[in-house]
Amino acid sequence: MRKKILMALIVAFLLPLASFAWGPNGHRIVAEIAWLHLTPKARKAISKILEGQSMQGMAMIANWPDFIKSDTTHQYDHTNSWHYLDFPAAIDRAKFDQLLHAATGENLYTETQAMIKDLKNRGLSEDKKLFALTFLVHMIGDMHQPLHVGRDEDLGGNKINVMWFDKPSNLHRVWDEQLIDFQQLSYTEYTNALNVATAAQIKTIQSGSIADWMYESHLLADKVYAYTTPDAKLSYRYNYVFVKDLNQQLLKGGLRLAAILNEAFSS
Repeated sequence: MRKKILMALIVAFLLPLASFAWGPNGHRIVAEIAWLHLTPKARKAISKILEGQSMQGMAMIANWPDFIKSDTTHQYDHTNSWHYLDFPAAIDRAKFDQLLHAATGENLYTETQAMIKDLKNRGLSEDKKLFALTFLVHMIGDMHQPLHVGRDEDLGGNKINVMWFDKPSNLHRVWDEQLIDFQQLSYTEYTNALNVATAAQIKTIQSGSIADWMYESHLLADKVYAYTTPDAKLSYRYNYVFVKDLNQQLLKGGLRLAAILNEAFSS
């Protein structure tokens, strides 16, 4: 079973880019930034879970939770709801927290906490550790893609049709992959470009809770919705307006993932 999962991860890493949450490059950037900020103890523990398959750090595993959506056995269908949690527009923090804690089913918030708990369980089997690590890496990336905490009525922007450089698209896809791909960087080049935060900046970014980070992404989602009208023609101007937000979300996702993993493997 463990070898089967690892082989699937390797195959996923080699597959060409497709339409997934953050897109393959986005998830790899988040994972690679996190890898660079792991403590020696956390990196050693994670390398053991990966059975030495860490030449690319955690970037190799970052997209597996999206690729398994195509699994014809449907054994992972229950994980589809783990990638997002939708909220109404323009709610304040008190309402956000109320809805967040009322959402008790399997969702981005509850399953992120479940995967962290599993990784802290030293008695967990190696197969389950690999599963938990893989999903946690992926879900922290999803959490920082603003439309994964967007609105239910439009499926996080999937129903909002737009043109991206004169080609039909939708708002969710623009944020998943097209904004990132527009920068014309490999995931390692992108990581190097973003990984310049000072120690003080890193400390600030890594502070707060998962709920804080999700609310922050939700506020960005409101900004995205306010700026982007249905059937809008998006191109250079849109990139100019949002590229800083995009880059900040990728960096924050990576640094916060590192903080979670460092704490999980601290004892």
